[in-house]
Amino acid sequence: MNASFPPVPWCLNTNVYEVNLRQYTDEGTLGAFRLHLPRLADMGVGVLWFMPLTPISKKNRKGSLGSYYACSSYRRFSQEFGTMHEFRELVQEAHGLGMKVIIDWVANHTGCDHEWTESHPDYFKKNEKGEFYDANGWDDVIDLDYSNPAMRVEMIESMRYWMNETNIDGFRCDMAMLTPLDFWMQARSLLEADRKMFWLAELDPLDHPDYMKVFDAAYTWRWMNAAKQFRDEGSRQIHHLRFVLDQYANVLPASACPAWFTSNHDENSWNGTEQEKYGEMAIPLAVFSSTYKGVSLMYSGQEIPNLKRLQFFEHDPLDWTKAPALHGFYRSLNRLRATHAAFTAVPEMQHCLQLRNGVDHHVLSFKRQHDDSKVIVLINFSPFPLHNIEVDTNGCEGLFVEHFTDLAEVFEGQNHFFHLQPWGYQIWLQQ
Repeated sequence: MNASFPPVPWCLNTNVYEVNLRQYTDEGTLGAFRLHLPRLADMGVGVLWFMPLTPISKKNRKGSLGSYYACSSYRRFSQEFGTMHEFRELVQEAHGLGMKVIIDWVANHTGCDHEWTESHPDYFKKNEKGEFYDANGWDDVIDLDYSNPAMRVEMIESMRYWMNETNIDGFRCDMAMLTPLDFWMQARSLLEADRKMFWLAELDPLDHPDYMKVFDAAYTWRWMNAAKQFRDEGSRQIHHLRFVLDQYANVLPASACPAWFTSNHDENSWNGTEQEKYGEMAIPLAVFSSTYKGVSLMYSGQEIPNLKRLQFFEHDPLDWTKAPALHGFYRSLNRLRATHAAFTAVPEMQHCLQLRNGVDHHVLSFKRQHDDSKVIVLINFSPFPLHNIEVDTNGCEGLFVEHFTDLAEVFEGQNHFFHLQPWGYQIWLQQ
């Protein structure tokens, strides 16, 4: 990241929970979702990310309700979800429960009947026929023209409007790489004059490293795709997974926060639930996402766990009739991440080191450390029980306790031996 944009300190060891408001409850409203805030706070959610809250265009609308990402105004609130006043109160309540709130910001395009098409048609790109269009083949949106300085100013003022009206804590920037980098630099420079915010980019830093000059965190699509391919091919060798992790470590500055995830609104609706994609690997991947260096992302209903693909353009509510089976699992991970010194130190002071082990084609082992606070994480990415796994613990000696089971062991010497169940995982904390 650019030194002129140091991140807000709270984002460095947090987690982000995506809220699909339309599908979250039977009502699909802010008022109904608000009842879930205490449960989410108890689960250790650090940041609530709301998908776009702006009204949805009617022209070329997909399905009966349309796409969140085809807005008709940047400053109005969608009546489908509630009111700006209700959202302001929700943000205040979330803050009182210790959570931050960010909103989705779609800067590359608008819906086809956005109010600017009438008031400022010069804000949009036009084809040779003088018609609005979208360069990516999406037929329910049209592209904005970033060569127009006036449009840029209005876009930034719209972002500032939400900052001031609702007291949000940041932006998740949709398809950030489609919007010129110099706009994001301009936007953050101007908005930071008001107050510091958290900036999360929907892009992979391996594909767009320059964008990390302005964003605090970015998606790890290449890791997610590598994990999916690994599972599809029979979960044989994890060497390519290690290679991808090394790529992130080599490209990103020490201060960057890669965002690890297994699901989101696009993945769930179009590519399948995490159980469809990963099967037994889904839970080990959640452990990885929560313990590797960076930020962990979670999607609405993963704690249930939700086993269905949610319709994107229709109302298709999650089923909360039973207590979420994975609530305690995620609470355990989130609270560890929020409190243990190996995770809470600023990224430049954290150390994340992959450890050698005797079954390195199946087991990912790594150490998190800050000063004398040490954590060792072991994940078995295979369907086989593995016994007497020799791990080079890299100078970790003394009493360690396993996070999930409270099993205590004394580590001595350079190596220690572990046992892992199929798709098993362990987190060892130095006492």
